[in-house]
Formats: sequence, structure tokens, C-alpha cells
Amino acid sequence: MSPLIIKTEQFVTKYLNDNLDSTYVYHNIAHTQRVVAKAHELAEELKLSDTEKEQLLLAAWFHDTGFTKTIDGHEKESVKIASDFLKDENVSEETIKSVSEIIMATQMNYEPKNNLEGLIKDADCAHVSSKNYEDYASLLRKEWELTLGKKVTKSEWLQENIKFITNHTFHSALASAKWEKRKGKNLANLLKGQNKIKESTNKLKQKKAELQFKKEKLELPERGIETMFRVALRNHITLSDIADTKANILLSVNAIIISLVLSNLVSKLDNPSNHYLIWPTVIFALFTVASIVLSVLATRPNVTQGKFTKDDVANKKVNLLFFGNFHKMKLDEFEWAMHEMMQDRDYLYSSLTKDLYFLGLVLNRKYNLLRLTYTVFMIGIVISVICFGVAFHLAETGSTSPLI
Repeated sequence: MSPLIIKTEQFVTKYLNDNLDSTYVYHNIAHTQRVVAKAHELAEELKLSDTEKEQLLLAAWFHDTGFTKTIDGHEKESVKIASDFLKDENVSEETIKSVSEIIMATQMNYEPKNNLEGLIKDADCAHVSSKNYEDYASLLRKEWELTLGKKVTKSEWLQENIKFITNHTFHSALASAKWEKRKGKNLANLLKGQNKIKESTNKLKQKKAELQFKKEKLELPERGIETMFRVALRNHITLSDIADTKANILLSVNAIIISLVLSNLVSKLDNPSNHYLIWPTVIFALFTVASIVLSVLATRPNVTQGKFTKDDVANKKVNLLFFGNFHKMKLDEFEWAMHEMMQDRDYLYSSLTKDLYFLGLVLNRKYNLLRLTYTVFMIGIVISVICFGVAFHLAETGSTSPLI
């Protein structure tokens, strides 16, 4: 092996390891090494001259270095990288031109014009006759996905590979003699894989059709719809519990406050020296009572009449899933109505929808009252504290309180 080839190998190996993005899982140093090995194999068996052999191997080493710059037109970038390196190594312009032409011959759909161009194309596509062809193809598919965002289904990828191998031809008699047989086996394997996918797809379609038929026949509710109603109703009930808890907290706090006001503060107001506390106490008590009333309103239940008629069920006007609509009905009437609803899929979904809707209305009322209660409580605390502060200040200065 010539010193120039050794330097080239060292340069290209380091260059690709340092500059090639890791997303190129196929067109990497391993692929370059395989192409060089195949080119060397062909050159040895054809007994090429040292000059031809050197030019072929130089082109094989540099042919994919352009992927460090771009995908489209990477061959031109490879030529630039090779030319710069060879000029630094004082290689003749004639050799550089020959190597550049061999590199450009690796373009897709390029028709070789001489023996060396045909050999580089054969070496570059030698993987089509490899026992590991499927592994190499998988790497290329992954590279397309990572670098081009091009996702291909397994069926489409098999079709792509079948088309490529079918249209591919080796350009040298030696490559054809050595690798054509194995290429045919790889094509046969691809065709078998395609047939298996077609059979599997047909079976899956048939199975789906059978399941759909059974589903329509039984008229069972879809799992997705059931899940949606289940989750939505559970969330509404949870929100209702949270609202009741918040209202109970406000109710308890205000009840404690009003108890303390009545037991400790009101009893001292009959003393003339404490008259300045009358209005602040009244304001404080009024806001506390208002908060209690609003908290009670937020948690007070509203029960409907609890009766329905057979006409209501027949016309789908009654929601049997809410206890307020049936709590005064007899058991046999309720069982009949439920049986009728369960036999009618649209009525069942309509009842679930109404239940969800009216739960939402109740929640809206509760949270609006809660917001108002918290606002009243907050404003009442602030105003009461201000009033007590002003009253204490006026009492200390000896002024007559304007609040009295």
C-alpha cells in the first residue's frame, strides 16, 4: 500500500470521526471502509496498474466525505475535500482530476464512462450482495428518518428496496460474476417479506372487519366514549367535593369568629368607655354573617320533584341517572324506565350527557357563590380592621368618634 493511501486513510478516518454528524448511521466511516475493501478486492483481481489502483482507492476513501457538508450534492463537496488534501500532498493535477471524476461517478443514475468509474460504483453498491443486506438497509432507513425526517413504513421500505435491487446492475463483469447470485437471493428474501406483510395486512383487515361486525351487532358502547364520560363525571364530582370543602371551611371560620364577637366583644359594649367599638363591631359582625349566609347557599342542596311519567321516558325527557328525578317513584316503575333506557343507546348517551351538563351548572353556581363569599370575607376583614384601627386612634386622641 502506497504512503499516500496510508495518509489518506488516516486523514479521512479522523475527518469523518470529527466532522460527521452522528445521525449518519449508514454513510459513516464503516461504510467508507467497506467500499474501500470492495474496491481493493476488485482492483487486485483485475490486476490494475499501480496508478489506477491508487486513484480508485483514493476516490473510495473520499467519496462520502461530502456528507459532512450537505446531503444533496455531497459528491461535489467530497471532490473539494479530496482536492484540497491531494494538493497539500503535492499530487499532480492530472491525478486529482482523475480522482475527482471517479468520485463524481458515485452519483445516483450516473452512467460510468470508463473502467474505474464502473468499479467505484460496483464497490459502493456491493452491499446489495451482502449477507447482512437487511442490516445495512435498516441503517439507511434510520438515517433517512434522522437526517431527512423521512419516515417510511416497513411495507414502503421493502418496496423501495425491491425497486432499487431490481433496477440495479453491476458495471464490471467481475463484480457481476462475484456478487450477482447473492444479490438475487437478497431480492428473493425481500419479495418473501413483502408477501408476508401483504398476508398479515389482509388477515388484520379481515379480523378488524369481523370485530366491527360483532361490535355493530351487539351495539356495545365504544370504550373511548365510556372512558370520556367516566373521567368527566369523576372530575365534576371531585370539583364539587372541593367546593363543599371550601364552603365548610369558610362556614366554620366565620362561625368561630361570630361566636368570639358575641361572647367577648358585644358584652363590653354597654360600658360607655367602649362606645367607640360599636360601629366597628357591627360592621365586622355584618360581614361575618354575610359570609356565613353565602357559604350556606353554596352548599345547600336543591332537590327536584322526583317524579316522571311513561310519556317522559318514551319522549326521552327525563334523566334517570339523577336521583332527584326518581326518588318518589315506585321501584317497579323505576326498573321499567331503566330497562327502556338501557335498550336505547341514544337515550343512554343522552342521559349521560344531560347528567354531565347539569353537574356543570351546579358547579358553576357553587364556584360563583364561593368566589363571592371569599370576596365578601376578604373585604369584610380589611374594612373591619381599618374601622377598629380608626376607632382606637380616635379613642386615644380623645376625639369624638364619627362612627358613633
